[in-house]
Amino acid sequence: MRGVFARGTSRGLAVLAAAGLLALSACSSSGGKKSEDTPEGAGPRLKIAMVTHSGAGDTFWDIVQKGAKAAAAKDNVEFLYSADPDGGKQAQLVQAALDKKVDGIIVTLAKPDAMKDVLARAAAAKVPVVTINSGAEESAKLGAVAHFGQDESIAGEAAGTELAKIGAKKALCVVHEQGNVGLEDRCAGAKKTFGGDLQNLFVQGTNMPEVKSSLTAKLQADKGIDGILTLGAPFAATAVDAVKETGSKAEIGTFDLNKDLIASIKSGAIAFAVDQQPYLQGYGAVDELWLLKNNGNVLGGGRPVLTGPAIVTEQNAGQLEAFANRGTR
Repeated sequence: MRGVFARGTSRGLAVLAAAGLLALSACSSSGGKKSEDTPEGAGPRLKIAMVTHSGAGDTFWDIVQKGAKAAAAKDNVEFLYSADPDGGKQAQLVQAALDKKVDGIIVTLAKPDAMKDVLARAAAAKVPVVTINSGAEESAKLGAVAHFGQDESIAGEAAGTELAKIGAKKALCVVHEQGNVGLEDRCAGAKKTFGGDLQNLFVQGTNMPEVKSSLTAKLQADKGIDGILTLGAPFAATAVDAVKETGSKAEIGTFDLNKDLIASIKSGAIAFAVDQQPYLQGYGAVDELWLLKNNGNVLGGGRPVLTGPAIVTEQNAGQLEAFANRGTR
């Protein structure tokens, strides 16, 4: 599968080192470990909480959780999960996890300013924090020991390049959550490499009929739009519907994968997807906290551990189909 993380040598080395270690970890049984099966020196059972800015009913976060739960089962970890798109409420969920005396916290930083105070309290309580998915630039500043995800700016640049390759000249970047720094970085990165006219279209991501209505209205108002870049798999499917309804010729690219999206790429309804491997984000974050607690290990050497981006097109989508069908890609 073709990727773009070779753009930075240090980034590429971090990815390869992490991938090798995680691959070794993945060889263990995925079932829960009994006490007599716990490796020598593994220590007591850990309790780890993951708190994200999105979750319920989202296929992306379902995949993140599958990865985290697989690592938790292997590592004999009690895994707790909660999510809220509101930054203040997400911070409250992190505080609730601290109140439960967790041994580690995994958190997203879509709205980093809202998380500053509660992560400072985590540091004061000596509870290690790992960040995933969003907020790579803010991760170390807010005290996290490691970050797992893609560089959103680089991922955006890759998407802009792909938009240009499919011949688009005037495109929309559909932002489904205002104030999310990761989504904004994607669109900004795409604008750098696209070479054409790329406009941000803000939609209400919690209401898919409204998303479709906004896209449909924009396509009807501007017949010159020939490209659409969505920032999540469910929004790509909605964009396909909007294009069909309006008779638009716009080509569609997106971020992230799921089973239905793989089928749409194979059929040509969607031109490409930028994959950041969410399963690896969840798996790696749990494994990192287990390794830190039991062996003092920190992955990444102080730099983000990149899980993407990689470009999925009609040419290589079939290679991922079996994994997508089981809900891990």
